[in-house]
Amino acid sequence: MGITVDVTYKSLNKYSEILCGDTVELLKTEDSDVMILADGMGSGVKANILSTLTAKILGTMFLNGATLEECVETIMQTLPICQIRQVAYATFSILQVFNNGEAYLVEYDNPRCIFIRDGEVIKIPRNTRVVQDKEINEFRFTVKKGDALILLSDGTIHAGVGKSMTFGWPWKDIAEFVVRQREHAISSIRLAAAVCEECDKLYEGKPGDDTTVAVMQIIDRRPVHLMTGPPVDRDDDERIISEFMKDETASRIVSGGTSATILSRELGRPLKVSMDYTDPEIPPIAYMDGIELVTEGVLTLSRVVDILNRFVEKKDLSYDFFKELDKNNGASMLAKILIEDCTELNLYVGKAINSAYQNPGLPFDLGIRQNLVRQLKTAVEKMGKRVTVTYY
Repeated sequence: MGITVDVTYKSLNKYSEILCGDTVELLKTEDSDVMILADGMGSGVKANILSTLTAKILGTMFLNGATLEECVETIMQTLPICQIRQVAYATFSILQVFNNGEAYLVEYDNPRCIFIRDGEVIKIPRNTRVVQDKEINEFRFTVKKGDALILLSDGTIHAGVGKSMTFGWPWKDIAEFVVRQREHAISSIRLAAAVCEECDKLYEGKPGDDTTVAVMQIIDRRPVHLMTGPPVDRDDDERIISEFMKDETASRIVSGGTSATILSRELGRPLKVSMDYTDPEIPPIAYMDGIELVTEGVLTLSRVVDILNRFVEKKDLSYDFFKELDKNNGASMLAKILIEDCTELNLYVGKAINSAYQNPGLPFDLGIRQNLVRQLKTAVEKMGKRVTVTYY
């Protein structure tokens, strides 16, 4: 079946707290994707420690084949005891989706997973098990392309309590909100951000609880090929172009004027440079048949890395962030593709040193472009996407 997922999350800290009491772990195995949401009791540092320990323990044990009973037992024995409530745990949800479409969901005291299919909310049956005196819901099912699964911390259903909503935001209303958002094609990060933004409004800008929305959508495979920098040996020009152009399903991006010139020459396709300077700090893009995006190199990649790092660190993923992502300049366009329209990235990197940007005496590892490529690779991998790099 070959399932591919678009997975991400967004959190709101409880008002006045520096640390979030919710933790999300996004894990990838050879045959599955795993999303874990843990909600630590209370808020602030203590809750952050509880949720982080829970998510890390669950992730490590789960991926090493431990049973649910073993995972829960370890958590109960590991987490410190709350002196006030005399209990020691964090609530959690685990969602694992295999490449063949099989899915496994475990829920302990978190709001129920929202399962959307064909524009409708699908009811997830209750299949309760008692593990270590804790009631846990466990469910196995099958997903298909177009499905969306959303894990929530209880900050979502408590949104607006005592303020705009007397009893909070009901789970059913949240699910209907998600359905409305998905009436138009929307990425996982925009969906998570939209739900969090609505929660923030209900809290009147002062969240009364840590609030997290983790989204996994089943999508088509979207490989991206990115070529930057000319090869050291000009005889490798044909090879880098040949490998860059393989896989007809891939979106192709060229970053760098020399790279674009080589591509134009080898393919016999004209390169048309735009004269529109939509951003004074970012050189304009260019156009070539069969290539989705052609940008300048170092300056553009530097801005792209900055945008990706902001995304990975989940800093200020608000209206302003998406406004920048939607801007009509090469850096924003490239970052948007990597964040919202990419499931795997293949980088084709030429190692020739560009004297315009650096001292020819510097070793390869210190080259500006290659440093940017390394940072780009790290950021995209942190987004849970596979990255391969081939040097020439």
